[in-house]
Amino acid sequence: MRSFFKSSSDQRTAEPRIARSSSGWADLYKYLQTADALRVLDVGATSANNINFLTNLSHSVYMANFVEDAAKPEWMVADDRADAPTGGTRFNLEGFVTENMDFAGRQFDVVLLWDTLDFLPVDLVAPLVNRLYEVLAPGGKLLGFFHTKLLPAETNFSRYHLTELNQVEMQKVGKFPLVQVFQNRQIERMFQAYSNYKFFLAKDNLAEVIVTR
Repeated sequence: MRSFFKSSSDQRTAEPRIARSSSGWADLYKYLQTADALRVLDVGATSANNINFLTNLSHSVYMANFVEDAAKPEWMVADDRADAPTGGTRFNLEGFVTENMDFAGRQFDVVLLWDTLDFLPVDLVAPLVNRLYEVLAPGGKLLGFFHTKLLPAETNFSRYHLTELNQVEMQKVGKFPLVQVFQNRQIERMFQAYSNYKFFLAKDNLAEVIVTR
């Protein structure tokens, strides 16, 4: 996978960090403190803070930023389908999955998905959820955030920094648009292959869920 270990160029930004209470992170943090040598996949803009935080807990960390990768113009190709309008383009789903979702045989115990699914091209959501199921070890946990309102002009793509408190720090990165929102029923259907899920209430426009493989 070409960008699996590559640091995001957004790492150089100096946007302020905004603390946000997170019951989902607080719950997952307890798990990370009691387990040894877990393999964690942090999905999103690279955070050196997260790498240090998780390795200090004796876990190994891997990074992937599907939102940034999917936004590259190289993934838009001519739409050669019979019913496509002349001169139309489409997202190269097959090529993206092949090149960016190959985890080189690795399995993970924890996935920090954050709000990635809200910013992806629609056709890419299900393939990513299915691929994460395949690479998440049995009993593994996934933390996801989901915007509850479609407010693209007011919603920023953010880097999430972990803390020892019951909160994460959000830092605006890039200019990726909010593409879609998912309601609880849609999230349940999305993760129906997993063994269970746990929703956490939030006072802002972000819902949180921990899904167990």
